[in-house]
Amino acid sequence: MTTFHPSVHRPLNRLAAPTEAIRGFTPNWFTACMGTGILSLILPKLPFPGTAAVGEGLWVLNMTLFTLFTLMSVARMVMYPADSRATLHHPVQSMFLGAIPMGLATIINGFITFGLPQWGHAAATLASQLWVFDASLSVVIGLLVPYMMFTRQDHALEKMTAVWLLPVVASEVAAASAGLIAPHLNVATAELLVYSGYVLFALSVPIALMIITVLVMRLAQHKLPGAEVGVSMFLPLGPLATGALALLQLGEAAPRVLQAQGLGELAPVAVGIGLIGGVMLWGFGAWWLALATLATLRFLKKGLPFNLGWWGFTFPLGVFTAATFGLASLTHMPSFTTFGHILVAILALLWIMVTVRTAHGAWHGHLFQTPPLSKETGLPRT
Repeated sequence: MTTFHPSVHRPLNRLAAPTEAIRGFTPNWFTACMGTGILSLILPKLPFPGTAAVGEGLWVLNMTLFTLFTLMSVARMVMYPADSRATLHHPVQSMFLGAIPMGLATIINGFITFGLPQWGHAAATLASQLWVFDASLSVVIGLLVPYMMFTRQDHALEKMTAVWLLPVVASEVAAASAGLIAPHLNVATAELLVYSGYVLFALSVPIALMIITVLVMRLAQHKLPGAEVGVSMFLPLGPLATGALALLQLGEAAPRVLQAQGLGELAPVAVGIGLIGGVMLWGFGAWWLALATLATLRFLKKGLPFNLGWWGFTFPLGVFTAATFGLASLTHMPSFTTFGHILVAILALLWIMVTVRTAHGAWHGHLFQTPPLSKETGLPRT
């Protein structure tokens, strides 16, 4: 397996940097939007003055980054269509297409968290309109990328990593967003989001659980992946935590819709499914968080080279934190709240570390993948 050593990657020529950065731009940059966005959404949960303002600032930063990355993606498709097609066919880089709708979902959720207090119903309306596009994109990527895996790409069990999860997880992120947005809409529109949310959950969580099952077998047979993709061990925490969060938020949004349809007797069932299912997936996520932490400590002893994959520390932990606060709100158990506060502090430190390293690597050109990409890692060959 090819190893990525940033120290030997030739920096970009400063004069050619803009065009080379566009050529070397790949979808995994959108994982920075995922990590930044989820931190912005949970910072207001801290009981300290100013954290909501910092979260809103990160939300604005996230919108700026997402816009920049979208423009770079479009420019790459226009200027370097062959490279763009190569990314689509690549067995690793194509998986990161799922990061695009997931990054957008954090921006959409921000219109509820930060926009609603300032702009009222208009923010919820805009969020619902953007959500339709985000959900549609999630479904397309969740179907297209697996189809490419089955027909065009070259995969083997021993080369498998948890990045296989990224295309399908986008749908459950959209499902969680539906549960967050629906309570702020009229009943007719909320019906669409709630029922669509449960369908999106079904299009993602069962498939993610199947992939995790195969991943466990791969880890048992072939041991941990290489250090250059070691952070991918955190990725299964994402679908488990997001699945829990989706059930909790849809469970809270469903009763109003059910009562409007004359199905009020099912309202407690929706809430109960949200609580029980959420707790079970959260518990599975807690086990995987412990496993991933142990694996990361093992990698650190031998050296864990930095690459954009380090953003995998942030979003999975962030949605796990959000699910923890969701359980705290529903159960009123202070232990969940305390644990959530600890997780926010850890996430903030991780975000600062990864952001600094990313900014350094982007400035010096180490993170723009102009060399041919390794099929094993999705990283530049050296």
